[in-house]
Amino acid sequence: MNLKQRPEFNQNFLRLAWANLFAQSAEQIALAAAPMVAVLALGANVAQTGILQTILTLPFVFFAIPAGLMVDRWSRKNLMAWAEGLRAVSLLVLFALIVTDQITWTLLTILGFIGVCGTVIFSIAAPALVPSLVDRETLSKANARIELARTTAFTGGPALGGLLVGGIGAGAAFGCAALLSILAVRFLHRIKEPARKPIQRRQPRRPLRDIGDGVRFVATHPLLAPVFLTQFIFSAGLFMILAVFVPHAVHGLGLEASEVGLTLAMLGFGMLMGALCAGQVLGRLGFGIVIGIGPFAGLLGALLIASTAWVSSALPAALGFFLLGAGPILWVISTTTLRQTVTPPDLLGRVSAINVLAYGARPLGAGLGALIGSQAGAEFALLAAVFIFAMQAIVISLSPVVHLQEQPTG
Repeated sequence: MNLKQRPEFNQNFLRLAWANLFAQSAEQIALAAAPMVAVLALGANVAQTGILQTILTLPFVFFAIPAGLMVDRWSRKNLMAWAEGLRAVSLLVLFALIVTDQITWTLLTILGFIGVCGTVIFSIAAPALVPSLVDRETLSKANARIELARTTAFTGGPALGGLLVGGIGAGAAFGCAALLSILAVRFLHRIKEPARKPIQRRQPRRPLRDIGDGVRFVATHPLLAPVFLTQFIFSAGLFMILAVFVPHAVHGLGLEASEVGLTLAMLGFGMLMGALCAGQVLGRLGFGIVIGIGPFAGLLGALLIASTAWVSSALPAALGFFLLGAGPILWVISTTTLRQTVTPPDLLGRVSAINVLAYGARPLGAGLGALIGSQAGAEFALLAAVFIFAMQAIVISLSPVVHLQEQPTG
């Protein structure tokens, strides 16, 4: 990551960046290993693996808002350390159950759910902590470094998880993930978090009103409201494509399993390349233009993937997935910076949590893709995804966000 060569990043941010890399890697290895264990060791069927994947997404929907409230009330560094510690414990228990041959589908699901709860807290607290560790002028670069770690883990974690499960055993995958998680906790404990202004608490405390404050702030903000809506629609469209592309690639394009894997891997490769180039792009283009790149790159990517309904080649799909990774990662970095600069510090956790709620569109998009694909064919579902991506491009293009010339000052 070459963070030590960048003087604008102090030691506290460096510790957060390394903790983020280790935590994200632990998450991706575990997420890749869980369905493999379910199928290979426990003989799970399609329904059981589908339920497992669904349960592992539920904390993002149901736990995000309470987690955001905690992030605004308590020490963000300590919350992240406890959350990562919770994930480490769940991974260690999974490791012990697997090596002693005591693992069951129910235990795998429950412990996986607990680990993802830790992920939710970490994901919300990290962007809320960054502004207190770096200067406003370097905020975009700091977010780019955080996203580079995430995309590196996203690209390499599943491959490493599969290699460990296939080459050494499922226990090794969860043991490796637990070790990385423990390393993340160690780096988090060494962060010196600046003191925050004490929150003026209402008497009696009213958590529902506090949550409502965050919801109203996002819903009525001229910049954050269209960003949230755009991200929600994008997530639905992306997971609609992911739900139907594999059967389309196998039956429609005649691709082998390895070719399908390489095509899908272009999504992670695009994310990695986008994160690496983010600093240069942010330095040369207007802030609003960079935000707009993500939705329009997503639309072009969806068009290329849908074109394989007529062009029997994997190349347009590969380029489409690359664009779906490279453009939107610029979106993530720039919109994270936007939220950090326009949101009051005492609301940042709740606002970050509301952003995470956009992940709730993922099962919606996947379900819609499965429904359309089963009734009208995968190719028609890919065309429907293009319509969804067009909607998110229209939403952001009609908003004032794309007209921002520079990063807001607050």
